[in-house]
Amino acid sequence: MIKRLMLSLCLACAALPAFATFDITQLMSDLARHKGGKARFVETRYLAVLDKPLISSGEMTYVAPDRLEKQTLKPKVESMVLDKDQLTLARDKQTFSINLASQPEALAFVDSIRGTLSGNRAALEKNYALHLSGASDKWVLTLLPRDEKIANFVQRIVVNGNRGQMRQIEYLQADGDRTVLSIEPINP
Repeated sequence: MIKRLMLSLCLACAALPAFATFDITQLMSDLARHKGGKARFVETRYLAVLDKPLISSGEMTYVAPDRLEKQTLKPKVESMVLDKDQLTLARDKQTFSINLASQPEALAFVDSIRGTLSGNRAALEKNYALHLSGASDKWVLTLLPRDEKIANFVQRIVVNGNRGQMRQIEYLQADGDRTVLSIEPINP
C-alpha cells in the first residue's frame, strides 16, 4: 500500500510541468533576443537645486549591440547619439563629441544601459553587482557599482521591465539627485 502510494506520488510529480526559475541568465537571454527598435520616452530629473522636476520627452532608437539614439522633442529639441564609444550631443546648432574610452566612469554608466538592452551580463558584471527580483512578466534589476570611482557618480541603477523589454530606468546619483526614464516601445 505504501509502495503504491509512493509510486503514485512519484508518477504524479513526474507528470507536473517543469517550471523554469526566472533568474539573471534567463533575463539576459530574453533581453538579448531584441535586436533593436524604437520607443517613446519621458525623462523626469529630480535635482536638489530645483523646486520642480525637469521633464523631457521624445523618441529613442536602439540598434544592437552598441548604437543608441535619443531624440528629445520637448521641452527643447536636442539629440544624443551613442555609437560604440563615441557620444555626440547636439543642441541649439552646437555639436559636442567625446570618446568615452577616455572616460571610464562615464563609459561604465553608458554600459549599464547598453549592457541591459543587449542582455550582456558580462559587460554589466564588469562594473556592477546585479540583483534581480520578480518574474519574467514583471522584473526589477538593480545594478550596484563595484568600483568606488563609479560609486562616486551613481549610487544605484534600477531597471524595471516585463518579459524582454525595459520599461523604466531609475538612476540614483551619489549626490542624491535622481532621474527616471520611462520607456514605451513603438510597435512597427
